[in-house]
Amino acid sequence: MFFDGFRCMLLVLTQLGIRGLIQTKRSEWWTPSVVINMARTESKCCITFLFVLIMLTMTMNYVASHEKGEEELLLSFKASINDPLHHLSDWVVTSSSSSICHWNGVTCNTNSHVRAINLSGKNISSYNISSSVFQLPHVEHIDLSDNLLSGGISFSLSSLLYLNLSNNNFTGPVPSSFSRIQILDLSNNMFSGEIPHQIGSLTSLRYVDLGGNVLVGKIPDSVTNMTGLEYLTLASNQLVGEIPPKIVLMKSLKWIYFGYNNLSGEIPERIGELKNLNHLDLVYNNLTGHIPDSLGNLTNLEYLFLYQNKLTGRIPRSIFELRKLVSLDLSDNFLSGEISELVIRLQRLEILHLFSNNFTGKIPNAVTSLPRLQVLQLWSNGLTGEIPEDLGKHSNLTVLDLSTNKLSGKIPDSLCHSGALYKLILFSNSLQGELPNSLTSCTSLRRVRLQNNKFSGGLPSRLTQLPQVYLLDISGNQLSGRIDDRKWNMLSLQMLNLGNNNFSGELPTIFGSTKLEKLDLSENRFSGNIPRRLGSLSELMQLNLSNNKLYGEIPQELTSCRKLVLLDVSHNQLTGQIPTSLGDMPVLSLLDLSDNQFWGKIPENLGRVESLVQLNISHNHFHGHLPATGAFLAINASAVTGNDLCGGSGGLPPCKKGDKNPWFVVLWFAVGFVGFALAAFLVTCSRRRNSLELKRVENEDGTWEIQFFDSKFAKSIAMDDILSSAKAGHVIAKGKNWVSYEGKCMASGMQFEVKEIRDLNSVPLSFWEDLMELGKLRHPNIFKLMGLCRSGKGAFLVYEDAEGKSLSQVVKNLSWESRRKITVGIAKALKFLHAQYSSVILVGDMSSESIIVDGNDIPRLKLSPPALFKGSISSPYVAPEVRNGKEVTEKSDVYGFGVVLIELLTGRRGVGTEEEGSIVEWARFCYSDCHWETWIDPTMKGGKQNDVVEAMNLALHCTAMDPTARPCASVVFKALSAVTCTHSVLSVSALQP
Repeated sequence: MFFDGFRCMLLVLTQLGIRGLIQTKRSEWWTPSVVINMARTESKCCITFLFVLIMLTMTMNYVASHEKGEEELLLSFKASINDPLHHLSDWVVTSSSSSICHWNGVTCNTNSHVRAINLSGKNISSYNISSSVFQLPHVEHIDLSDNLLSGGISFSLSSLLYLNLSNNNFTGPVPSSFSRIQILDLSNNMFSGEIPHQIGSLTSLRYVDLGGNVLVGKIPDSVTNMTGLEYLTLASNQLVGEIPPKIVLMKSLKWIYFGYNNLSGEIPERIGELKNLNHLDLVYNNLTGHIPDSLGNLTNLEYLFLYQNKLTGRIPRSIFELRKLVSLDLSDNFLSGEISELVIRLQRLEILHLFSNNFTGKIPNAVTSLPRLQVLQLWSNGLTGEIPEDLGKHSNLTVLDLSTNKLSGKIPDSLCHSGALYKLILFSNSLQGELPNSLTSCTSLRRVRLQNNKFSGGLPSRLTQLPQVYLLDISGNQLSGRIDDRKWNMLSLQMLNLGNNNFSGELPTIFGSTKLEKLDLSENRFSGNIPRRLGSLSELMQLNLSNNKLYGEIPQELTSCRKLVLLDVSHNQLTGQIPTSLGDMPVLSLLDLSDNQFWGKIPENLGRVESLVQLNISHNHFHGHLPATGAFLAINASAVTGNDLCGGSGGLPPCKKGDKNPWFVVLWFAVGFVGFALAAFLVTCSRRRNSLELKRVENEDGTWEIQFFDSKFAKSIAMDDILSSAKAGHVIAKGKNWVSYEGKCMASGMQFEVKEIRDLNSVPLSFWEDLMELGKLRHPNIFKLMGLCRSGKGAFLVYEDAEGKSLSQVVKNLSWESRRKITVGIAKALKFLHAQYSSVILVGDMSSESIIVDGNDIPRLKLSPPALFKGSISSPYVAPEVRNGKEVTEKSDVYGFGVVLIELLTGRRGVGTEEEGSIVEWARFCYSDCHWETWIDPTMKGGKQNDVVEAMNLALHCTAMDPTARPCASVVFKALSAVTCTHSVLSVSALQP
């Protein structure tokens, strides 16, 4: 019928054309028979033509109406998001002829239906994303990864084959209502709950990544039904229980990544049946038992990562049958025995990590015959004997770390044979002999740590001319001779430690580097004056010259080192007075002048150095009064003894009459100030008492008790405003037991935030007392709790409006100075909180989402009582001890601050990539192994290297695994308050190499 219609249409048109010719040449064509035949043909064809025309019209209308439905769904999605870079600016209806198929990120199929949505990395955000994009009837491919989208989502898609929502903030349960899905990537979000049992029915899946969420419970056995699955990642969650033994049924698996969970039990013995496996990663769990022998059957395995577990026993001999193995990491376990010479069979091996175990015996000579070996780390074991003589001779060795063992003998000459060795870490062994000349020609070296051995002889002259070395630590040996008699030309040098040796002679005047940050020449036999040219080291932050035989005065030029944090010249023979310019040092935190022959009075301005927190002037010839300011106020008696000083602190006797003593002035000023403040407080309280009393309000929802903590809010906001705001449902954020809404006063238009507590039975009775304390809290960097209301049905907290954006939303657009300003503000709030309210209120779950930054880069923390954040222990900002069930403390708050500081410096999210694990572990590795430019956020403008490096050093101290090793909030604030970020008295050497 369709083709007949077209034939007739052509015939009619042809005849109409002929009719025109007839009109022009009637005399030649016109006959009655022609007219009759044309009439019959036209009447028959027109009926068919009319039918086809109707069908075409109906089809076009259907397509247009269907496209309009997809258009509405896309526009609904656009309306629910924030698009600061205007990537969706063309998502508008401009004319009847416009098509959604031309919109940015939209791809259509041949029938003009939306087939794919790709908006990856567009910097779009939302608090509560519309699910309309997940209702497109023909869509097969959706990629919204690497954005700032949040909220729960629902699906009704049977056509979807590819879904990537990774690196967002989506919440709610893991969706599983797909029938044809092949690729599912939901990694690095906030999906919660258990992995749904229904996921096992998605038998078309080939790729699943649920890593970096807050999933709990066990890995369901149903996942083993997905026998066609090739890639399975469940890393960085809070999963418990054993690895399902039935995983051996998933014969197609090429990649298993279950790291960074709390999995327990043993590795399934039959795991060796997964013959296609290329990558097996079970790191950072609580797996116990032996490494299964069956792993040797995984002949396609290239990457085997089992580190940070509780595995015991020896390395199975079968492991050395994995001929394709590229990287083997069994570190941080309890493995024992000797490292077998069978390692020679792993000819493709590039990385071998066996550190932090209980291995004994010698380093196998076989490692010298691995041609592709680049990284060998065996530190912190019980290895004995000598380093294999040919190590590095037949391989491309780049990193060698054999520290903290019991090795003896000399350093082999072959280590740098490839010319690629950049990290040589051999400290804390019993190595001896002279430093080999082969090291002096190893121009690729960047990090050298040989401390705490038994090396002897002099410092090779050419060693001081290596151009790329930025850290050289040879302290704690038996080296001797002069070091001022050779050329120092270490252009990249940042940290030099020659302490605790037998070096003698005068100090070098220059070291060939303008980047030097730490110089430690302590515990030697150096003599002479402190070189004046040390004052030209503009980046110097730590200078330790203690326990030598230096004499003369402290050169005035030394105070030109404006970034100096630590100055230790104790236990020498120095004389003269303390330079008054030391009191102008902006970030000086530790000053030790003890056990010298200094004399005179203590400069008054030295007590006014705000950054100074540790001071020792004992055993000199100082006299007069001790300044009653700054670090002198709380100075220990042992730090001032052995002088002729007087004053009120440090156990010193009071000064005689006539001596200047400001104590009474300070005391009377303090009394007057307190009296004034108390009077003002009483007047203010009397004015506000009536408006801030507990009230009861009746409405259709029952009886409510309302308590406001701010008179302005008490006068402006009614109970109906709070309830209507919650019912409007404009969600800002969600937690396990709460949800926050946008609030607005109907009468005045005042905006606020309402936090609804969903389950009152889940909060303790002390919760309400804690809220009363939180309501009293006032600090410029902390959001105010303005009021609370409760009834038998529920409860609401009322906060002031959060003007600004979360730190996670704005970090990419911030300069170094803005980031530093933000960290100072957060640290200031933390210091105040711990000093005034730590017994009641702690941050608990500090994150880049709980910090709001306004247009002036002023940060403000959102606080909640502890009962509301107990469900967030899986957050990467929560300290390890809290995740293990211990109570939140001040030191766990400092851990969260450290994670935020790492995010600000690196521009990375709180959870790292699959290979890197948590951001803390990644940062610790990069800080010690990489150049600063490899981990700093490339979008951050400004900021000098030493500022950023010291800030990272502080962040790593804040995130120490041991809570007692973390600094307190006051130290953190003091360190960040200076012009440059420093870590004050914290030691750089405390970090693992």
